[in-house]
Amino acid sequence: MTASILNDPFQNKGTAFTPEERHDLGLEGLLPPYVETLTQQTAQTYAQYQSKPTNQLKRQYLMTVFNENRILFYNLFSQHVAEFMPIVYDPTIADTIERYSHLYNAPQEAAFLSIDHPDDIQDSLKNAAAGRDIRLIVVTDAEGILGIGDWGTNGVAISIGKLMVYTAAAGIDPKQVLPVMLDAGTNNQQLLDDPLYLGNHHARITGSQYDDFVDQFVTSAEALFPNMYLHFEDFGRSHAAKILKKYQDKYTIFNDDIQGTGIIVLAAVLGALAISKQNLTDQTYLCFGAGSAGAGIAKRVYGEYLQAGLTPAEAKAHFYLVDKQGLLFDDDPTLTPEQKPFARKRSEFDHSETLTDLASAVAAVHPTILVGTSTQPGTFTEAIIKDMAAHTPRPIIMPLSNPTKLAEAKAEDLLKWTDGKALVATGIPTPDITLNGITYQIGQANNALVYPGLGLGVIAGKTTTLNAEMISAAAHSLGGLVDASKPGAAVLPPVTKLAQFSTTVAEAVVQSAVDQQLTKEPITDVKQAVADTRWTPKY
Repeated sequence: MTASILNDPFQNKGTAFTPEERHDLGLEGLLPPYVETLTQQTAQTYAQYQSKPTNQLKRQYLMTVFNENRILFYNLFSQHVAEFMPIVYDPTIADTIERYSHLYNAPQEAAFLSIDHPDDIQDSLKNAAAGRDIRLIVVTDAEGILGIGDWGTNGVAISIGKLMVYTAAAGIDPKQVLPVMLDAGTNNQQLLDDPLYLGNHHARITGSQYDDFVDQFVTSAEALFPNMYLHFEDFGRSHAAKILKKYQDKYTIFNDDIQGTGIIVLAAVLGALAISKQNLTDQTYLCFGAGSAGAGIAKRVYGEYLQAGLTPAEAKAHFYLVDKQGLLFDDDPTLTPEQKPFARKRSEFDHSETLTDLASAVAAVHPTILVGTSTQPGTFTEAIIKDMAAHTPRPIIMPLSNPTKLAEAKAEDLLKWTDGKALVATGIPTPDITLNGITYQIGQANNALVYPGLGLGVIAGKTTTLNAEMISAAAHSLGGLVDASKPGAAVLPPVTKLAQFSTTVAEAVVQSAVDQQLTKEPITDVKQAVADTRWTPKY
């Protein structure tokens, strides 16, 4: 080993190399003479981070540290999780994605797979993994990024950012993760016209060629990394659910947009009901925005009604979906397979033809739970919210669209319009709100509250699958952390305790897998299995 170790982010210690290590590795004269501890490096790095004037520059600086020294990066991140989350991930990452090709300066150990070169998939994965024991892949085709749409190869930043959160929150060993970009082209004309864009300069390829491309990736990755947990992220509406359905019974996979958001919304509902002292089966659920995320959330919450003892018909009677055409009815030929189970019959309403927008649907349905995944800003209006609140004492309202400019409503307005009665979760971080002498903490329905712990549980348990029971266990473990006795309490635990409750979630997942006999090896001590899997940043 030579001075090249300074260019290996998994082994580089920078100024923390001891005199003996510098001699043995041939590093004499390549580093300043003073030997720093990891604690000193972390303090120095944080000071430099604080000096950056914008969030985008802060993120660029953190990416430089990430590319040079993983241990230093994650030691810093673990000490400032709540502060760094909106910098490393949403909302700042949206700007990074849009400028990724222009800012590109390092490969970051990602695998870039092109639909134009399917025969290179296996070699590309081998090259990117570089002999590492990969246990977790986050893969995207970047067709549906964060509500900002199709960003082609630029969307690899999503996979990288997601894996950063996995490690910082749940201690997934960074040597065992791999971000993957499936470049099937892009329909974003801005990218196609940009000579600096680094992805395929052609329109998205769909149909059987796309399906074969995805299948070749999945089967190659499973063959190369047999203990892998495969996380799909930000695939488009036409592909996301189809891919999940195709592979979920064959491999240990997870779609964050469909399943992750569903878990966190269910956890928020359970937390809200713990505060209001109401029963889940008494609630009427309406989702505005019935894409893959909205329908996936409804499916997850619906599953909880089934676990509560309702029949499928009884459970579905509690659910309504509203999309661009209004309330969804079963005679609509444009319904997706995910929407069809929740479409209503026109015979249920006297004037179904008038239910063409959110306001008319809320007036007709009287929901007690209102979830927004529409990316239509300001659509939860004062009139709609007051109408809802007139028919339920503690309305549960979740404007989840992000980034901030796409949110259906502001938490402060929701509390004002309901005189503090609303139980609110948002898709973006929201500071505390004081109203009528009560300080309200607003839970962030951030998938990061659940997917790191879920992944840690799957990896620690060496589970053979990820099923509905394990997912339900994860949601209940989060919902059980709410302090229901505190006035203004949040319906979800705070991001500041992310590492703590990621362990709680992981233990619940492993216990569920053990109970169902879905682990590859016997596990006698669930807590120890999770603790042994967690990685700690240290030299």
